[in-house]
Amino acid sequence: MGSINELVMEFAYKLAREVNAKAILIYSEVAQDMTWKNDDPSYCEVMLITRGKDTVPEKIQYVEKVINIPNVSLTRMSQVKLAITKGISTGYFESGDKIVCLTGVRKFGYVDSILIIDVGKEFEFLEPDESFDMLADIYPEVFETVLNISIELAAQGREGRSVGTMFILGDDEKVMQLSRQMIINPFKGYEEEKRNILDHTLKDTIKEFSALDGAFVIRGDGVLLSAGRHLSAAFEGKDFPKGLGSRHIAAAGITSMTNSIAIVVSESSGTVRIFKNGKIFVDIEKAIEYEK
Repeated sequence: MGSINELVMEFAYKLAREVNAKAILIYSEVAQDMTWKNDDPSYCEVMLITRGKDTVPEKIQYVEKVINIPNVSLTRMSQVKLAITKGISTGYFESGDKIVCLTGVRKFGYVDSILIIDVGKEFEFLEPDESFDMLADIYPEVFETVLNISIELAAQGREGRSVGTMFILGDDEKVMQLSRQMIINPFKGYEEEKRNILDHTLKDTIKEFSALDGAFVIRGDGVLLSAGRHLSAAFEGKDFPKGLGSRHIAAAGITSMTNSIAIVVSESSGTVRIFKNGKIFVDIEKAIEYEK
């Protein structure tokens, strides 16, 4: 189906030029046979989205950047949102950028949809001309690691059961002041290098503790300060979406009173929501049926 991809890519570049797009995002799983290349790459970047251990197809040329997302079940729109969120966190995108996204179904292996995303409108709480300065003291790699773990928990659960949990990143001193320990802190007493979320050997431990009530509190450099933390900050917003439970209200409350970011996994729906300044920055929904 290389000819379909070539036609779609040719159109995508024309479209990107017409809308003055910052980049074209292509999913590697639907671009394995792509041979078309841009003869004028100066005006628009090509970025490849890979899932899990996918690699960049050798035939794809002029790919400036690669964004990797977890190989889990997400709706097509959520895949796009996740990739762009990661692009924002690494400084690739900012408010006002337009992005042409090419997606398809993995088992068919070719592009069948084109989306144009306006970052400022889709991510409405991103201030104009702001990249992910909202990360404040949070390392981008820490944000990405926590987001990956959250996406995996939402899609896979723990031992076959759905899991709901919450991670609070950054502004740790104030977060700790506005919260209290519900259980004995399982991370207390360990050296910092042994409880840093960037240590991939901790992933299973974190997933195991995700069944605990309360939140994980994570310092901006990735050090896990606590699990099972009850957030005491009250939320007074009037425009909070209906149907969201106490975990989401707590996330809105703590982020409205601190410079932290909250990532919440919904036990009932498997949706991952990112909170900043008391508002939902983006929500990422899992797919009902995995697209293979």
